[in-house]
Amino acid sequence: MQLNPYLFFNRECEAAFQLYAQAPRGYSGRGAVPAEWLKKILHARLIVNGQGLMASDAPPPRYERPKGYSVSLQVNTPAEAERIFHSLTENGQVQMPIQQTFWTARFGMLVDRFGIPWMINCEKAA
Repeated sequence: MQLNPYLFFNRECEAAFQLYAQAPRGYSGRGAVPAEWLKKILHARLIVNGQGLMASDAPPPRYERPKGYSVSLQVNTPAEAERIFHSLTENGQVQMPIQQTFWTARFGMLVDRFGIPWMINCEKAA
């Protein structure tokens, strides 16, 4: 069994996935969607270290702003945690600055410019 988060975007899936990992574009067949949707993402999948993140652009009447969850990213070094955190916060909103905590070497929370909530975590060395 594999568990994959699936994110819906308000017509910004392509830009979001370019930020997340410069993912390649995926477009649907022409007959399946209205003409104005031919350049929107109907399904994208990003694999990082064997873990998947999936997303698409939601049709306007079906899009809802994300709430009640965060994409949690576990990284190996404090420098990597800070690099990723600062990359995702560009034009976004910091909810908790990245910092050392009593439970971790680095932890921070943010909402990126696409409205996706993130938690970046780097555990303390054993």
